[in-house]
Amino acid sequence: MVFKSLSVNRVTFLLALFFVMVFNLPFFSVVKRGLEHQSHIDPVFVATIPVFLVALFSVLFSLFSFRYLLKPFFILLILMSSSVFFAAFKYGVVFDTGMIENTFETNSAEALTYLNWASVLNFVLTGILPSLLLYKVKIDYRPIGKELLRKLMFIGGNLLVVAAIAFMFMQNYASFLRNNVEAKRYIIPTYFIGSAAKYINQHYLQAPLKYRQQGLDAKVELPAPQAKPQLVVMVVGETARAMNYQYYGYKRETNPYTAKYSMVALNDVQSCGTATAVSLPCMFSRMDRKDYDGRRAKAQDSVMDVLDHAGINVAWYDNDSGCKGVCDRVTNSIIDIHMDSPYCDGQFCKDQVLVDKLKKVLAEPTDGTNNRLIVLHIIGSHGPTYYLRYPDEQRKFTPDCPRSDIQNCSREELVNTYDNTILYTDYILAQIVATLQQQTTYEPAMMYLSDHGESLGEKGLYLHGTPYSFAPKEQTTVPWLVWMPEAFASANGMVSDCVSGLENKADISQDNLFDTLLGLFNVHTTVYEADKDVFASCRRS
Repeated sequence: MVFKSLSVNRVTFLLALFFVMVFNLPFFSVVKRGLEHQSHIDPVFVATIPVFLVALFSVLFSLFSFRYLLKPFFILLILMSSSVFFAAFKYGVVFDTGMIENTFETNSAEALTYLNWASVLNFVLTGILPSLLLYKVKIDYRPIGKELLRKLMFIGGNLLVVAAIAFMFMQNYASFLRNNVEAKRYIIPTYFIGSAAKYINQHYLQAPLKYRQQGLDAKVELPAPQAKPQLVVMVVGETARAMNYQYYGYKRETNPYTAKYSMVALNDVQSCGTATAVSLPCMFSRMDRKDYDGRRAKAQDSVMDVLDHAGINVAWYDNDSGCKGVCDRVTNSIIDIHMDSPYCDGQFCKDQVLVDKLKKVLAEPTDGTNNRLIVLHIIGSHGPTYYLRYPDEQRKFTPDCPRSDIQNCSREELVNTYDNTILYTDYILAQIVATLQQQTTYEPAMMYLSDHGESLGEKGLYLHGTPYSFAPKEQTTVPWLVWMPEAFASANGMVSDCVSGLENKADISQDNLFDTLLGLFNVHTTVYEADKDVFASCRRS
């Protein structure tokens, strides 16, 4: 195939035009929604937005439009942008630093769940084909002096366009961006490239922080002699949003299995992030959401470590994507997806494997003198392949959506599939409680807390990972369930009726988990903050 020779500047301009008119469709969708909320719209200002972007991209792309660099650089950029575009266009995903971190930490099995005919077709049409065209095109490179002069003139002309638009419509742009701060996060490729650069700098280029232990003074001080040691099973949920729980007023029967166990459902609980890579280490760290820093979290003890310092027997068993560094210094293991089990298929295991693991661990010989915390990290409602999370016998809500391109399912099918995952999680929790009730060695209790929520097409958003500053409640409000028998409460110095009344307690978030876990085991340490312990108000003085 023969292509006409094109100058460097013309190729640069065509690339800028392609990026604006194709990859930035999600950005223009956000702009459209923002303009619809304005009382007055200047059509000339609106018309300048794509012109402004093309001119700006032309300037930026010119910095990389040199012989030997142009083709490989822009082919790679097109391929990466194609994937980001699909996630943003179909699911409303924003690739900020948190989402970049989540992407880097995604395992291969999880990544394959996003592979479907729609994503493949998109990659072919917006990634591979444009890359082939760029590879085939003949570029007319002039002598370096003439080429540099033409490039400077090209950059200068585009800068004049940028400056002219900014001068005439500065107030319009400032006002629009002030009221629609999320818009810039959808600009491809500048925002995701900036986020990736920030992530790489933080995790690979900056000198590692000196590791800081905390809570080394931790010790257990019991309110009264215990007849039995305590056992708390902490179930960390995945992608469960509170509004689909019957406990929080949902009209569907999504919690029939645990209903008979007198669960306490803490109300209006806010997550620390909208993706596992942020929420999981944040909820177990001493830092609160507003001051959370992932780099610092990896360089200091989590509450798991503080409990270990206090002599609590701590273990973490995982059926999801790992503990994100939280459990690195205590007993931990990840379920082998290739194990010989009817619940595993070589890509994922259903959460029943964790119930079996718990039973096996509790059956192992022990001296029975130490209090224990066992954390079970379930795969829960992880999307987009929600239908893989539950067995056929838990397929109560139909018709469901047995596919990964969930945006092509009807609203009814999608919600049915998601609700089936919540129903199955409820079944798993009920089995865990039933297992704990059979314990004779320990005084048991259980807590369940999801890492973040999920969008199911509301406001055009799917999945999760939306930047917290404008994330919808579907992604930030999560269930926190507690099963605490009267015997456990009494041994812990708590009033059982008070624990039940905590359902009406306000201002609860994942920031409370650190101190709540310490309080449950009566751990005294300088890092414990009683006002953040959910159960502190229920303890007898």
